[in-house]
Amino acid sequence: MAGAGMATLGSWVPRRRWGREAVFLGFYRGLSALLARKSERTPRWVPACRPKSSVSFLSRPDLPNLAYKKLKGKSPGIIFIPGYISNMNGTKALAIEEFCKSLGHAYIRFDYSGVGNSDGNLQECTVGKWRKDVLSIIDDLAEGPQILVGSSLGGWLMLHAAIARPQKVVALIGIATAVDGLVIQFNQLPVEVKKEIEVKGVWSMPSKYSEKGVYDIQYSFIKEAEHHCLLHSPIPVNCPIRLLHGMKDDIVPWHTSIQVADRVVSKDVDVILRKNSDHRMKEKSDIQLLVYTIDDLIDKLSTVVN
Repeated sequence: MAGAGMATLGSWVPRRRWGREAVFLGFYRGLSALLARKSERTPRWVPACRPKSSVSFLSRPDLPNLAYKKLKGKSPGIIFIPGYISNMNGTKALAIEEFCKSLGHAYIRFDYSGVGNSDGNLQECTVGKWRKDVLSIIDDLAEGPQILVGSSLGGWLMLHAAIARPQKVVALIGIATAVDGLVIQFNQLPVEVKKEIEVKGVWSMPSKYSEKGVYDIQYSFIKEAEHHCLLHSPIPVNCPIRLLHGMKDDIVPWHTSIQVADRVVSKDVDVILRKNSDHRMKEKSDIQLLVYTIDDLIDKLSTVVN
């Protein structure tokens, strides 16, 4: 596959130390060896219990105010972009925050408009409006170069952000990257089902991650999302990209990450597959892989700068 590498963690070695949890492996030692290393204590960058803290808001003329949390620190900064109607208080978002605190790097997590503590009506939200949310965070809150970490639909939006802000977005990490995902799933439905959804105006998409067993997605959301699809042509992103995906993901097939790797023009692309991980990739070993990947990119970028 041109321009992309299928990698295990054995192909890179984190060189930055954080506390006593840094792991250093030789080139030929793989992912299983890395994640098998256990500590006698819980790593300080994987939060077990967090006190509630105040939320800040980004005011935007004629657009909903966005709720966010920001850590000041070194560059490159990290921005977490959540999945579909997920908020900024998920396991991955909080784990990255603790990790950034331990390294002293800047970090931002936020809620999309219509989600969590942000203003706006979810029924009126679109992929295009959430794309604007991400760009607002980058333009108005982030300082200096940024590594974007996108989960599921957030992985789709991080690519759009990298296209729109190439000077500021210096690396990407996708977690179960759902590029074009909802559009692809909708187009795979039988013709009669799609017609029924068009008439009703709502697609009740089954999901085990929803409390009521389905996500009610507006038909207009799907049609608008079609304008933001990327996999039909080369994706003009040139920065380093790491795509993490669980092979037991029953929402977004892991082959999607392979497609993304093939479509981006960047030559620095790794796809890292976790055989027993699901769509959310929130188990301890998944979080370890995620923070090791962030750490490696920080080190890589620091080496390039220096």
